[in-house]
Amino acid sequence: MKTVSKVLTLAVLLTTSLFANVSDDNVLKFEKKRISQNPNIEVKKISINTKKELPVKGWYGYIIDVEAKIKDKTINAKDIVFSDGRYISLDLLDSKNGKSLKDLVTPTLTSKYYDKAKLIAGNHNAKDKIVIFSDPLCPFCMDYVPEVINHVNKNKDSIALYYYHFPLLRLHPASDPLSKLMELGKEKGIKDIEIKVYEADWDEYFAPKESDNKKIVDAFNKVFKTSFTQDDISSIELLDSMENDIKMGSDLMVQGTPTIFVNGEKDTMRTKYEKLGKAK
Repeated sequence: MKTVSKVLTLAVLLTTSLFANVSDDNVLKFEKKRISQNPNIEVKKISINTKKELPVKGWYGYIIDVEAKIKDKTINAKDIVFSDGRYISLDLLDSKNGKSLKDLVTPTLTSKYYDKAKLIAGNHNAKDKIVIFSDPLCPFCMDYVPEVINHVNKNKDSIALYYYHFPLLRLHPASDPLSKLMELGKEKGIKDIEIKVYEADWDEYFAPKESDNKKIVDAFNKVFKTSFTQDDISSIELLDSMENDIKMGSDLMVQGTPTIFVNGEKDTMRTKYEKLGKAK
């Protein structure tokens, strides 16, 4: 959606003051017209996914679902706009800290993200729940994810931690086969596979931009004493599992890693987990 967002860079004024339901219609009309100014994009369907009130009087943030055709390819994407019923803006910034209010419009998690099969630490029945999307070769993730896992393990009765693969392929192509090998290792019964993968020194064997899957597979086998093959990471079931994880993240507008949600809300500071499990 980055290309689409460059079609128009200024906020657009709608000349009539409108009630909420009329405003919603105009937001959709505005967004469709804005995107359609790119001659290479044909909007097939557009709808409001989420509407959230902002801490700015009268203003709302909208997550827009867009189905569009680019050349012969159909894509599904999301965009965020802001409106007070009369004005529409592509972004709103807090003058005190310069931060965008887009993070406040992130979709709230539904219960489907608390999938027991994705639980990597803690108690599935715990009240406090953490969902994390991560890339095992993301430099910040390498330190952060083990910290979260260790915190949950120290409070394993009161917190549930769910992990979703979100390899950043443009930055770390090697994270795709490595993520698949993590899944295979988990299926094989390797205990604490996630933290072990994050703490391993993969630089000794391959670079994050490595595209030769054999090197990654051989390195994983050496570290974990396994015997996986390139065919193993090419199974339809594994490909579907990876695609589902990425889609789950995309539906929440995850764009970078690590992205963490604490009790259904995105934590942009990534520190809220530290307060869970401790005595009140």
